[in-house]
Amino acid sequence: MRDTIWQLRYATPDDLDAIMGIETATFTSDAWSRESMAAELANEHARYIVAFDAEEADAVAGYAGLLAPRGGTDGDIQTIAVAETARRRGLGRAMLAHLVDVARRRGVRDLFLEVRADNPPAQHLYHSFGFEKLAVRRGYYQPDNIDAIVMRLRIPEPVTTVASNEHAAAHASAQTAHDATAHAATASTASGPEARA
Repeated sequence: MRDTIWQLRYATPDDLDAIMGIETATFTSDAWSRESMAAELANEHARYIVAFDAEEADAVAGYAGLLAPRGGTDGDIQTIAVAETARRRGLGRAMLAHLVDVARRRGVRDLFLEVRADNPPAQHLYHSFGFEKLAVRRGYYQPDNIDAIVMRLRIPEPVTTVASNEHAAAHASAQTAHDATAHAATASTASGPEARA
């Protein structure tokens, strides 16, 4: 079995049919309506992605969504779903990592989500990213009457520091040595007809 190379791209309204196919198969009792999902895809404050196998670009294998209004510091992971045939292959993790990165770039400092209390694998994934349990919403998921666990990830503000003079000098010295080595290597290999830049 070949290794799958997952690719991500931003979702468009053209992806609605594929997204709804996964949505209704995954969330059998509490799937979003087609109208709700279409509104999410059109929301200027939301960012939805779809995932696909690099060798099957037309087959959506998963999707995920983030709500993060620009200028705000709070964001919400709206949903993550992976087609049954693509599960347990790292796709959910890849999509979550991408959404956390998008949230960070939008200035989000507190990223929230709700997860079903009867979904330990999803809870484990979120814990592994640093999400912490905040509260429980009793009977949140209907009609199953399943509790929702509210979780939060604190995203630290990016910090830029100035290197000390000693560090900068050491870096410059190492860069000079690297450049000299690279130049020597290029000079020794670039003389033949098969040399490439």
